[in-house]
Amino acid sequence: MDSFGQGPQKVVCLLGSTGTGKSSLAAFLARNIAAEVINFDSRQVYKRFPVITAQPGPEELKTCRHWLYGFLETDERLDAASFTDLARNRADRITGSGRIPMLVGGTGLYLRSFVKGLAPIPKIPREIQADVRTRCRLYGPERLHRDLQKTDPGAAGKIHPRDRQRVSRALEVYQATGRPISWWQAQPSREIRYHVLPIGLWLDLKPLAPRLKDRIESMIERGAVEEARAAWEKCPREEAPGWSGIGCAEVLQFLLGRRTLDQTRDEWFKKTRAYAKRQQTWFKKEKGIVWISPGDRDRALEAVQRFLESSSKESGVRREE
Repeated sequence: MDSFGQGPQKVVCLLGSTGTGKSSLAAFLARNIAAEVINFDSRQVYKRFPVITAQPGPEELKTCRHWLYGFLETDERLDAASFTDLARNRADRITGSGRIPMLVGGTGLYLRSFVKGLAPIPKIPREIQADVRTRCRLYGPERLHRDLQKTDPGAAGKIHPRDRQRVSRALEVYQATGRPISWWQAQPSREIRYHVLPIGLWLDLKPLAPRLKDRIESMIERGAVEEARAAWEKCPREEAPGWSGIGCAEVLQFLLGRRTLDQTRDEWFKKTRAYAKRQQTWFKKEKGIVWISPGDRDRALEAVQRFLESSSKESGVRREE
């Protein structure tokens, strides 16, 4: 995405790497504008992992209505196209009610697909999906990622070798269409229909790292292990999409007796830090983002208020006094 959309519908977006305080800022903004929050984090959609995926807590949920959090079972998957349909439908409903849709999250592809749409990739036959998923289960995502590097090095460079869902999806598309998924993603997409104000929370990795360590420790204290144990009882399939997320995968290795708790903490932190770096790399390429420090709430509110004031006459959006 070269820049954010300039369509007719107004949408506020809070983006940034994990651990920068997006949910907290969303709650603050929601107390000052008539907004409803739409999640665009690919891990926070899972029902069984509210603690491990850092879904908004009770106090944050009180501020306004939140959508697309904790609705997916562990053995289900949500691709970018399905997310786009759900999020656009919800954004249209929120706008129709006179309120502001506020997207909050850190999955760059989800945001890109929401704003600009996705190229119409043909439907993948079930037998191809089954074949790729069986190979992933038998040989592991790292082996399939090496295959992807041969057929689509562009996509492979953007996908973590252990990301079962995205590795499998890329191979399914190539096997079904004969074209790399990166080719499809470069094709012209649907008409832009949203005017997005993107506010990004930025914290360099060096000061962010201790925050990530503290957050992981807090998650463990608040029951991350017990949460994963209960989820395993519901879905004892290691290859299920919900278990591929950072934190979920590491805690599961502890539950299965393959790592100590200290090793789990270390691995969880390393993966989280690496993920935060990838998120920063992705969002730095986007144009038009209003970057703020995590604690600079007043600047964020001022930017949102200017955005809504400049568009209120055109959109007829209602704002709270």
